Amino acid sequence: MRERTQLASGIGGVLTLEVDVADTIELIELAEAENDLAMAAEAHAALRALAKESKRREIESLLSGEADANDCYIELNGGAGGTEAQDWAQMLMRMYSRWAEQRGYKVQLLEESEGEQAGIKSATLQISGHNAYGWLKTEAGVHRLVRISPFDSAARRQTSFASVWVYPVVDDTIEIEIDPSDLRVDTYRASGAGGQHVNKTESAIRITHIPSGIVVACQTDRSQHRNRATAMAMLKSRMYEAELQKREAASNATEAAKTEIGWGHQIRSYVLAPYQMVKDLRTGVEKGNPDAVLDGGLDDFMAASLAARVGATRSAASAQAE
Repeated sequence: MRERTQLASGIGGVLTLEVDVADTIELIELAEAENDLAMAAEAHAALRALAKESKRREIESLLSGEADANDCYIELNGGAGGTEAQDWAQMLMRMYSRWAEQRGYKVQLLEESEGEQAGIKSATLQISGHNAYGWLKTEAGVHRLVRISPFDSAARRQTSFASVWVYPVVDDTIEIEIDPSDLRVDTYRASGAGGQHVNKTESAIRITHIPSGIVVACQTDRSQHRNRATAMAMLKSRMYEAELQKREAASNATEAAKTEIGWGHQIRSYVLAPYQMVKDLRTGVEKGNPDAVLDGGLDDFMAASLAARVGATRSAASAQAE
């Protein structure tokens, strides 16, 4: 039923787009015939909006991966830069939350470790919505920020790094087997503002998968059992994503990027001073308005990365066939 709904939505969207384009063109022709400049301007604006919608649907057609339609988890970690990096990680968390909200996705904070002075050391979000993983999967990597430090009394320019890792939520159609003897489970008190009971007992859960070294944590619920269930779901998703990466021909560059959170490993630079620009180092896409990008304006970066990733996968498949 879910697949049927997705197909019906896709087909219906294209048919609606075709009708709207035809109606708008007729309106433009009528406005020109009657020399109605106001009507013509309104129709041309509508046509530009339809072109934008068409481009969005074209990009969505690239989301045909095995888990692209699934919800996803986003892990954020501050890197080199101390308090600066922790503040930067929190800025990234807000950026992805704003992007998701603008698309009508649901955002849930599963785990957060606050910084000593400001920001966060780490956090995990769950983004729920159609194609959430497909859109966000190319955001995985190290993000670099250059700005005048708000924490430096001398107002010097600072460079900070934070990492973003994205993996799909595993649904009931995917079976992942985990040997309980391979797990180490730790309990601890939840951090943050908390509330009644939340950070008064050891309800937070951290699970380590010893063979792979994967670590997940959850502290969102007052119940240790529910936190454990959520953490296990996150672990299965991490392991599934690792398997997907192995099977994707285009994953080599992504895996190579998952190294030190510091110089030479970033996928995107956000420069706020001395000039303003956001540049994706993989695709060359640039934006001169960092505020808009940090407020969730990521679609152009994601679209370019998705197109490049699909192109690399198809090239690899063609070379393999030859």
